[in-house]
Amino acid sequence: MTIQEKMVVSVTYSLTVKEKEDSEEVFIERAEATSPFTFLSGFGGVLPDFERNLNGLKTGDAFDFYIEAADAYGVFDESMLIDIPMQAFVGQDGKIEEGLLKVNHILPMMDSEGNRVEGIIREIGLEKVKMDFNHPLAGKDLHFVGRVETIREASAEELDHGHVHGPGGHHH
Repeated sequence: MTIQEKMVVSVTYSLTVKEKEDSEEVFIERAEATSPFTFLSGFGGVLPDFERNLNGLKTGDAFDFYIEAADAYGVFDESMLIDIPMQAFVGQDGKIEEGLLKVNHILPMMDSEGNRVEGIIREIGLEKVKMDFNHPLAGKDLHFVGRVETIREASAEELDHGHVHGPGGHHH
């Protein structure tokens, strides 16, 4: 059986990125055999280039590929660095929660339309906090090295719901 649309695929992998052009690769995450990454192929749940690189592989096949930043989480967008007034972080008690504001801390926020977004604190000033609303991997080329663990046909229910059920997937 080979990976194609409408298949449930489980893979193990290691993901690294280069922080700068001339730097070593930095480890980001790993999906191990005890907890593989499982997805429903062809339903948009993973990066399109991730899926494209796996299509046609069989159980046990190894993979080693790169996805350029523009095809992954996008290029870094300077306009996504926003200065937020310090007042926005003041709670109902008139104080800022202790430990809330730390550089590189990820905070849930709301955009102007009320959608939940996450921002990373980049700088803390006296009157403003500079937050980065780019994806944490924006501007980074991704390097995946791994192996296909299992492939199976998706059930009618999984296809109807658009996600994997059972081990490694969603449970209702």
